[in-house]
Amino acid sequence: MKKLIIFFSVVIIIVCMISYIYILNKSNERITMQQNQLFESYYQRQVYGAEIATVINKAIDNNYKNNVEKDNNNLYIENSTNSIKINIKMIDNDTIYPMEMFANNGIQNFLEYYNNIQFKCVDIKYHENTKLVKSLLFEQVTIS
Repeated sequence: MKKLIIFFSVVIIIVCMISYIYILNKSNERITMQQNQLFESYYQRQVYGAEIATVINKAIDNNYKNNVEKDNNNLYIENSTNSIKINIKMIDNDTIYPMEMFANNGIQNFLEYYNNIQFKCVDIKYHENTKLVKSLLFEQVTIS
């Protein structure tokens, strides 16, 4: 009788552990999908500079919450799990600028110059380990 109780107790504990791991995995997948949807919604879409400023702010906020480190130039250092980089290609001088350049100079300045300029997200990359969005590349479509 005692052996039977111990056996069922062990089985119940194993089932509970497997259930917990399954629920945790599903929860992580859901969080990944939600975060990716936020950034994937811009892919192949034309948006104005104001929305680019919003995307930059979201990426910076995400990096801050995830404690992504910065280098000596105040640029975020890409990690293998949850960092996000936004790059903006300007067609007038064919140069790609990192989001930190605009953030460090003030998003308000970016809005002043590029508010009515259209951009298109032409590239999106993902972290291999976590499948979270790693970087977005926005390309300027119109010139002021």
